[in-house]
Amino acid sequence: MRESHRHNLNGRAGAAFDYLEENSHDLRVGISSVAKTKVIDCGVKSPGGLTAGLQLARICLSDYAQVELKNGNDGVVIQVYSDHPILACLASQYAGWQINVGSFFAMGSGPMRAAYGKEKLFEQFPDYKELPSEAVGVLETRKPPTAEVIDFIAHKLPPGVDKIKLAYAPTASLAGSIQVVARSLETALHKLHELKFDLTKIVSGHGVAPMPPIGKDDIQAIGWTNDAILYGGKVTLWVNSDDDVLNEIGSKVPSRASADFGRPFGEIFKSYNGDFYKIDPMLFSPAEITFVNLKTGRLFRFGRVEPDLLRKSFAGY
Repeated sequence: MRESHRHNLNGRAGAAFDYLEENSHDLRVGISSVAKTKVIDCGVKSPGGLTAGLQLARICLSDYAQVELKNGNDGVVIQVYSDHPILACLASQYAGWQINVGSFFAMGSGPMRAAYGKEKLFEQFPDYKELPSEAVGVLETRKPPTAEVIDFIAHKLPPGVDKIKLAYAPTASLAGSIQVVARSLETALHKLHELKFDLTKIVSGHGVAPMPPIGKDDIQAIGWTNDAILYGGKVTLWVNSDDDVLNEIGSKVPSRASADFGRPFGEIFKSYNGDFYKIDPMLFSPAEITFVNLKTGRLFRFGRVEPDLLRKSFAGY
């Protein structure tokens, strides 16, 4: 396999994808071939499950992070941690590629984004771009990718890519909800990137967020998975920075810094007539963030979890 440099994002994700395929029976996922592309259904016609969701998240993260289910104070939580958080979360996991082909729409995650390399993020981090022989991606969608969708993706990738691997799941599924809520760490990094924080100062990261109920449809599931992070997500970052910088930027990171904070995401979504892109982008971050400054030995914590808002969202009261 030809890789452009040492990070090998698509190669690592490809190995995680192969594990999903090789254990398809136990993980309850469906394997098909569309336009000579291997496609894995993790929650549409195939039931998928908890383990498939964890593996789907690892593919998104190029296996540069650990993802686990743990017991929390009020139920199951999804934990993610990495010693390579920028590679795992921003160069790989961030759902930064909108796949829009006719009536098909999906948010594209995974290191195929590093092969595509046209997002603004890769202008700032050009070393994270890749020229792989295979590109690996995860689609958040209820519609299986068609030959037209695969052709669209293929034409956006570098000429050297001769194989594409795609896994997909709707938000309203066990696997789909897990892979979304496993983005608690990623949302904090993306928020810091938007706030112009020097991401190279981040050494390691840990995030945790509660596992929400599984929505009866994707709209409900989108609301609950977002609320899990916005009102229940807690992120810790180990950094080498200046205390003054952390003090100045810290309060801007949690979701409460947004004017849209304070209502279940489903209500916010409806108030903008279902236009996701009218919502304040600064909302999408964890409820609480902690900086552990390795340079000075000081700890800084901002924001707090909102159990009452989570209860209102998940249980309706």
